[in-house]
Amino acid sequence: MPWSYLPHTEEDRKAMLAAIGVAKGEDLFADVPEEVRLCRLLDLPEALSEPELAKHMAALAGTNANLQEYTCFLGAGAYDHYIPSVIDHILRRSEFYTAYTPYQPEISQGYLQALWEYQALIAELTGLEVSNSSLYDGGTGLAEAAMLAANVNGRKEFLVAKTVHPHYRAVLNTYAIDRGCTLTEIGYQDGVLDTNELQSKLSKTVAAVIVQSPNFFGCIEELKTVVDAAHAQGALVIAAVDPISLGLLEAPGTFGVDIAVGEGQSLGIPLSFGGPYLGFFATTEKLMRKIPGRIVGQTVDHDGNRGFVLTLQTREQHIRREKATSNICSNEALCALAAAVYLNTMGKEGLQQVAALSLHKAHYAYKQLTGIKGVEPVFAAPFFKEFAVRLNKPVAEVNHELFADKIIGGLDLGKYYPELAGCALLSVTENRSRQEIDRLASRLGAIV
Repeated sequence: MPWSYLPHTEEDRKAMLAAIGVAKGEDLFADVPEEVRLCRLLDLPEALSEPELAKHMAALAGTNANLQEYTCFLGAGAYDHYIPSVIDHILRRSEFYTAYTPYQPEISQGYLQALWEYQALIAELTGLEVSNSSLYDGGTGLAEAAMLAANVNGRKEFLVAKTVHPHYRAVLNTYAIDRGCTLTEIGYQDGVLDTNELQSKLSKTVAAVIVQSPNFFGCIEELKTVVDAAHAQGALVIAAVDPISLGLLEAPGTFGVDIAVGEGQSLGIPLSFGGPYLGFFATTEKLMRKIPGRIVGQTVDHDGNRGFVLTLQTREQHIRREKATSNICSNEALCALAAAVYLNTMGKEGLQQVAALSLHKAHYAYKQLTGIKGVEPVFAAPFFKEFAVRLNKPVAEVNHELFADKIIGGLDLGKYYPELAGCALLSVTENRSRQEIDRLASRLGAIV
């Protein structure tokens, strides 16, 4: 029983063609040269009924490896944290489906309030005074922070830690080319930024120093050292941070970081093959008017009732693009809502518990794996929930064998750092059980 979802009958089509004065549908393409027309039907299979299509799509979906059946130790910027069921229930409410910009506050109070609360949560989490209502992802947030720094102090040079996520550095490079900025990478020692090299390259021409903590290797950077050195030369400090780590680690604002950015996927957003994700962006009140994207502000109406509006938005950001400090005037509102619901659901104690479980389980896994002959530690620096190990076999080969046992192994660091060929970056979140970690150790021991 093939059901059609096309509303027009053959009689409808004839009536419409007659109304516009053509005999058949092909006449609508009379201006398209004959030689570039397809002149045949598309090579598509026959239409399926809805039950048949549902079975077909279910079969296709069944060929994917999913985290309900596979145990994941892969991180590198996207993490398998537990997502409370309440998040999905709230996101599915119809009033939150639209991504349309809430220009008319009188009919958008609910969503504006949700975004305002998200901003307040991010500001508290990062220890900074103001947050925008989100950006596209962590890489975009980092690049926008760099451009803000250049606009503020008029400098064009950036010192970027090589321990910053390679994808973030790639996005930053794309932005820098168009703005005429130069990027100088600072190497690492034992998994963290080489502060001696940083000191030697800092000068009055540097707009900002860009670091990540925990960094791409999972190691925790000395932010205070970086801040003191950069501020002495009049440079800003931009820190990319893991929001879950802030359940335990000191907020970047406490160290004097000027701009904190990061990927908010860990805050209640599924892995989803890479998106959509959530870039968060927080900074000081001094830099508030230079923030990219939207800011939701709280105010009162004529009668003194609390209300919410988009605020500090220059018209240039939406229309006169050549005069804008940033051409991002959108956000990831639904993902920001998920993050707000996650943080409110977990609360301070819950977030601390998630961070503590991730920390302790990662260190347990590190101890178990580095005790295996053929698996060696790479760095000795303190780490949060990710760590690197060196294997005596190619990482791709090891991961292939692990995958056959329904274990998703670590990232091959040699793809981004040639000097770390043969090293794997593993992530352990609160979702991993002791039994799963022990099974990884047992299987890895058999492989290597």
